[in-house]
Amino acid sequence: MATTADFRNGLVLNYNGDLHVITEFQHVKPGKGPAFVRTKLRNIKTGRVIDNTFNAGVKVETARVEQRPHQYLYKDDYGYTFMDNETFEQVVLPKAMVPFADIMKEGQVATILFHAETELPLTAELPTTVELVVTYTEPGLKGDTATNTLKPAIVETGARIQVPLFIDTDTKIRIKTSDYSYVERVK
Repeated sequence: MATTADFRNGLVLNYNGDLHVITEFQHVKPGKGPAFVRTKLRNIKTGRVIDNTFNAGVKVETARVEQRPHQYLYKDDYGYTFMDNETFEQVVLPKAMVPFADIMKEGQVATILFHAETELPLTAELPTTVELVVTYTEPGLKGDTATNTLKPAIVETGARIQVPLFIDTDTKIRIKTSDYSYVERVK
């Protein structure tokens, strides 16, 4: 059991009979009335995000999870196959358990959350940023760096993202996995 003071991003709760992970939380102390905590909870099985408000100090049931690094191998009809680099065991996860799978390339390391009591895989998480090569984008114009204007681009995994005007084809860029946003060029 945990209280709202123990909330942090990534904490897994047993809420309404399902496992949910906290993606955002904010402690609010209004001038009038009791304090409360606003949260965004992502259902681990379905990926659906819900908003929920907890009164401050309320006890909630947490789930014990373990994070284990796995290497992404390939995608087939059954799902995404990952391998544990220490034991060489393979785990297949369906698309619903692998958010942001379209920016994941073969050989990349991802963290898989396992339910500690049942040893069932829950979800896969990518690092906060990934480095990918732009395979196609419209050519940029020289001197177009003064504004924050974006243009569409396709990266090596096939995902479509928005990049600044000065990014050209075959440029290696860093992408934030949480919202597909451009971070910087990689030298």
